[in-house]
Order: sequence, then structure tokens, then C-alpha cells
Amino acid sequence: MSRSARSGTREEILDAASRLFAATGFKGTSLQDIAGAVGCSKAALLYHFDGKDAILAELLAPAVEAFETLDARLAALDDEAVRRAAVEGFVDLVMRFRREVTVLYGDLPDLLQRPAFAGVQEMTDRLLAALTGRSAEPAARAAALLVLGGVPVACMEPCGIGDDELRSALVRSAARALDPTGA
Repeated sequence: MSRSARSGTREEILDAASRLFAATGFKGTSLQDIAGAVGCSKAALLYHFDGKDAILAELLAPAVEAFETLDARLAALDDEAVRRAAVEGFVDLVMRFRREVTVLYGDLPDLLQRPAFAGVQEMTDRLLAALTGRSAEPAARAAALLVLGGVPVACMEPCGIGDDELRSALVRSAARALDPTGA
């Protein structure tokens, strides 16, 4: 059977979509692009998924579920423990879902309006509060925004170090950025 006659599996479609979304963005990727990367027709792709939004929702579902788990864990912590747990949990989350985060950050404002991601903005707001240690100080919010934006960017591009060393560097850097004493 030739590559063009092959009907792609859901996993092949998700893998191709993930690569394409990360490289050219959600908006910049068409169903035809995904079908071509898989080696199937657009009709075959639509047999497996209702459309591009359905592919994106399934692709990002594990990351959203992990974010929900982190959100619930942080809600149970006191103000002293929440910052470190938020830093470590967020770094771990972003490192685990690097490609998905690349997709999200590329088209973030538009994507957060989609039904599949209802609640993600609220969880992000709570993570931001946790990163500040639930402080209302503007400087704490600025530092938390720096961490929230910087950790994913640091994970999107190879830094030339292994994952354990990268995690350690990100946690240390985030903790320093969030330190209210500036030490």
C-alpha cells in the first residue's frame, strides 16, 4: 500500500499535528497539511477527528489534566508552602509537555477562548497567585509573570544541558526571581 493510500491512525495524526502546530502554529496549520504529513487524505483524517479543534483538544488534554492536578494540589497548601510547590510543579509541567506548551504559547489568546480549554485561564490566575505566595504586591506579581512566561520559553529551545540540570536551573532561577528579599 502506498504512503498516499494509507489511512493514518489517530496516534500518527496527533504526532504530525503536534509537530506542525509547534512549527507553524495552530492557525498556520491546515487539515490538509496534517493529512499530507501523515500520508492520508483529508477525508481519512476527518474519519478519525471532527476537525482541527478536535485534534488540538485531544493533543492538549493530557497537559490540561496535569495542570488541573497541579491546581488542586496548590489549593490545599498554605501560603508558606505554596510558592515552592508552584515553582516546582510548574517547571515539571512545562518540561513534561514542552511541545504542547509551544503550541499553546504560539496561539495562546485565541486558544484560551475555545471550549476545550475552559478553566485554563482561571487555573493560570491561581498559579500566578501561588507563585506570588498569594501576595498582592505589584513586585511579587511582576516576578510571578516573569516565571510564568520565562519557564516555558526556556523549555521550548534546547539549552544544551540535560533535563535534570535544566530542571534544577529553572527551579533555582524561578525561586530567585520570586524571592521578595532579592537575595
